[in-house]
Amino acid sequence: MKTQAFPQLSAIALAVLALTQQAHAQTTDAQATAPAAGEQKAVAQEMQQVVVTGSATNGVRKLDATYSITTASEAQIKEAAASSTADLLKIVPGVFAESTGGNAGANIEVRGFPSGGDAPFVTVQLNGNPLYPAPTLSFLENSSLFRIDDTVDHVEVLRGGPSTVFSNGQPGATMNFILKKGGDDPEGSVRFTTGTGNQRRVDAVYSGKLADNWYGMIGGFHRTSQGVRDAQFPADDGGQVSASLTRRLQDGEVTFWTRVTNDKNAFYTGVPLVAAANSGDQPSAFPGFDPLTGTLGSNELRNVRLEVGPNGQTLNKDLADGRGLHTTVAGMDFQQRINGWNVTNKASYLSGTAPTLAIFTGDAPMTASAYIAKAVASANANAAVVAAAGGRLATGGTATYSNGGGAVAGSQQILSAGIWSVDKDLKSFTDELRVNKEIAPGHTLTAGLYFADFSTQDEWYLGNGTLMTAQNNARPVDVKLDNGVVVSGAGHDGASFFTLDERWNGHNTAGYLADEWKVNDRLSVDAGVRYEQQRVDGTMSVPKSVDLDNNPLTVYNNNASVLSGGNTSIHRTDKEWSYTIGGGYKLAKDMNLFARINSGVAFPQFDTLRDSAGTAPVVKIKQYEVGFKTVGTLYSAYVTAFHTDFKGLPFSQILSDGRQVNDIAGSSGNGVEFELAVRPIQNLQVSFTGDWQDSTYKDFPAGSAAGTNGNRVQRQPKFQARLTPSYRIPMDWGSVKLHATWTTIGDRWSDTQNLQLLPGYKTLDAGVLVSVGDRVDVRLTGTNLTNEFGLTEGNARIIGSGTGGVVFGRPIFGRAWEASLTYRF
Repeated sequence: MKTQAFPQLSAIALAVLALTQQAHAQTTDAQATAPAAGEQKAVAQEMQQVVVTGSATNGVRKLDATYSITTASEAQIKEAAASSTADLLKIVPGVFAESTGGNAGANIEVRGFPSGGDAPFVTVQLNGNPLYPAPTLSFLENSSLFRIDDTVDHVEVLRGGPSTVFSNGQPGATMNFILKKGGDDPEGSVRFTTGTGNQRRVDAVYSGKLADNWYGMIGGFHRTSQGVRDAQFPADDGGQVSASLTRRLQDGEVTFWTRVTNDKNAFYTGVPLVAAANSGDQPSAFPGFDPLTGTLGSNELRNVRLEVGPNGQTLNKDLADGRGLHTTVAGMDFQQRINGWNVTNKASYLSGTAPTLAIFTGDAPMTASAYIAKAVASANANAAVVAAAGGRLATGGTATYSNGGGAVAGSQQILSAGIWSVDKDLKSFTDELRVNKEIAPGHTLTAGLYFADFSTQDEWYLGNGTLMTAQNNARPVDVKLDNGVVVSGAGHDGASFFTLDERWNGHNTAGYLADEWKVNDRLSVDAGVRYEQQRVDGTMSVPKSVDLDNNPLTVYNNNASVLSGGNTSIHRTDKEWSYTIGGGYKLAKDMNLFARINSGVAFPQFDTLRDSAGTAPVVKIKQYEVGFKTVGTLYSAYVTAFHTDFKGLPFSQILSDGRQVNDIAGSSGNGVEFELAVRPIQNLQVSFTGDWQDSTYKDFPAGSAAGTNGNRVQRQPKFQARLTPSYRIPMDWGSVKLHATWTTIGDRWSDTQNLQLLPGYKTLDAGVLVSVGDRVDVRLTGTNLTNEFGLTEGNARIIGSGTGGVVFGRPIFGRAWEASLTYRF
């Protein structure tokens, strides 16, 4: 019954079409009031813009593409003032990015695609090559592998469409960053940036001709910042260098490129909040904790020593390492026309590490007195502990600061949070060979082969409970009972509850065939089919529970998860077909309709195979789209109505005590996304982007703890939108551009059970760009200027809505500003 909404959404798209056609007819005379030359150039560029992502023929005019794709130039990327790669997705309708974790570790949801964390339906590409063929592993999604800098020329973001057939077959969203290349004229720029959190950053890039038919580009960035949430140590510290070398050939060219990144980024998780008295209201600040700028991280917690083995084995870790990235990526892009055939080959190789070290919250805070009382009851109920204490029962205890400072007041709120340590050693190689030719008038046939080999070596220590004060820049706390029981030692009140050492390797081989038929000047039809095989081999350690020091009185490490020396293995091979069928019809030169159906798959990746003991199914996804595109001097409109249907989707949730909840279900959704812009007078543009959707779960087994059929898909708002006016003021010496963005995000549910409500919120960003001639830019931007409070995540470590009137959530960042000076030469 829910799919009946799709024809209604199609009607919306057709209504917009009719209105826009009428506006097109009525504004023929109005176009005599043409905008300034600079605006005319921008409109002309939009009309003629060519996109390569999702195109079978290596490039198609954006207006003629029979699928939804958003583009952003270097200038538009800067104007977005994105805090991370994932945060840039806020400019894309139909995508909701939770970028509040910092520079890495985002959760990204795609229109109608259910996902509980990370970004399983988002692929990030560099020059058309997937950075890592699997879009998501535990503690790693593709956006964490990329840092934006001034070497990026532009970005293209494809949703749905023909992506199920090409490259790695991503059915969700593909975010393709295109690097700059050298040209005949040498050019370069240097940009200095400062901002909130004592940010200090420099970007530089230079490109030009090296010799006849040889061209080069080199650039990168370095920066350090304390972050909007000051953990008392650098939140971001590092940089990268990118370079390319291009050789122009007769009827073609080849480009070799590389990028080296060495970056450290703090990772922010949930903070304590006071639950709202009325359902639908926002939680309020927890006493002593500012949810907009606060973080539990601190210098006292920064350097941690984790007990990981029974023979005194320890790991020394630095929380400043956070979710860092230390990788080298290299690739090649070859294009050549041979005897009427267009031949392209894109290949890339990635090697490096992506660690995670962060504080993950669990149970609600309580007073130190209440914590001690709970510890007394637990210790006295444990016969082994009582025996080790000589039969003495505890009657009380003391709490002291681990790093000095005396006793902790009984009224002080404290909480236990885990310091989770995950190390990942990554390698991947991808190659895509594609040939196409017009084999008959109007018929272009494309054939391709895709190969990927990718691996990861992981070492996990989850848990490592740490007792700390519930305040900004928390302090670790030790608790001892009066019968000798040590509840918290050196700040730790728990050891690792999940220890893992694993090795995984995946191989994907796919072949595809696509045909594009231009029936006449107005009508085009295309279709493609893909056959893919994935083979996965994995070896995982078997943990066991031990008392790390063989002392029952030190209860914090009595039940530690350690490696047993045993292993299990999983070997899995899957083979599946995918397809896409679409078509476009030109109502006018720059006004098009399109429709498309695709059927894609998401193969189970390493973590879902481990969690399901190798039984996780292949996810089957169908999408239906009807869209409309037009660009004129006074307006632009891109509108797409969609329906999605999922089968065999795995769900997994790690709770604060180490238990894991797994299940398999599906979902169904309908919606409409839009990118609209009007230019009513010279130098003024107002854009309005966003989406409305209604996506719900289905196929959960009866009594499932993971979710309930009919519940709304977690973490995705029914409605989200961005209104962005901008006004350019020409000057004799250059120009001044003013811009602002008002964003509204609707209510969401943090969990599949629909018990943790995340109320909607609204934010205001603004900026000014002063251009002095063609060489100097001065930019000032501010985000969340009204200091709005909003949540992007609830407590992912519990089932239910929380206890004790206190909840955990990950709020958006508070007010922040950034200023930059750019000099071009």
